[in-house]
Amino acid sequence: MTLPEPDFLTVGTGAAARRIAWRHVPGREPTIVWLGGFKSDMKGTKAEALAAFAARTGRAFLRFDYSGHGESEGSFQEGTISRWSEEAAAMVARAGPRPVLVGSSMGGWIALLVARRMAIPPTAMVLIAPAPDFTEALMWPSFPEEVRRTIMAEGCWIRPSAYDPGGYPITRALIEDGRRNLVLGGLVETGCPVHILQGMQDPDVPWRHAMLLAEKIARDDVVLTLVKDGDHRLSRDEDIARLEEAVAAMAP
Repeated sequence: MTLPEPDFLTVGTGAAARRIAWRHVPGREPTIVWLGGFKSDMKGTKAEALAAFAARTGRAFLRFDYSGHGESEGSFQEGTISRWSEEAAAMVARAGPRPVLVGSSMGGWIALLVARRMAIPPTAMVLIAPAPDFTEALMWPSFPEEVRRTIMAEGCWIRPSAYDPGGYPITRALIEDGRRNLVLGGLVETGCPVHILQGMQDPDVPWRHAMLLAEKIARDDVVLTLVKDGDHRLSRDEDIARLEEAVAAMAP
């Protein structure tokens, strides 16, 4: 099925302005908001599945592409956690009162940062293989010293990826900005219940990282579902069914 053209929201001003592509499924609130992962877009398997789920069940659903991703404007290499979380916060502000934030991988980190900005907490969060602090906790320690020097001296290094034959540009700006947005150094307060879905065969975000996040969310209810044979994407039919079940419980 061919999707209709997206709407666009301008975020930022002057030279920093960028047009962010978004799509909305009308329905009852709370609105479900999709926060995608690093180098992913709103036409991915899980986002499409949730759009269909929302339409089928009468729930409102909003999805968008970060700048430099999918149909949005901007260069991926100019992207940082601060930049992408600013865009996410602008989109969440359009979603009505107390939305349900569904964050995948990097989107889990973005969801936690967006929740900090909200005057009223979200209704709930569903986080899929959440990767808070991934630039510092997962990427940087795994890079050989030569790669670290390249990033710091040249400003960018192309990281090979199983998901993109062209690899992922890892910039000095991304790493340094990531350090300004770390959340796992202390208590993580969401102000809402959280359901984490995590594959135990995830090569990108170890399941123990999800355990650490669950431990840090000490004052809010957390359910952690470990999928023993699950990978990072959790996009199989049975994974999608788990996701839909988790979202339905949070947005009845």
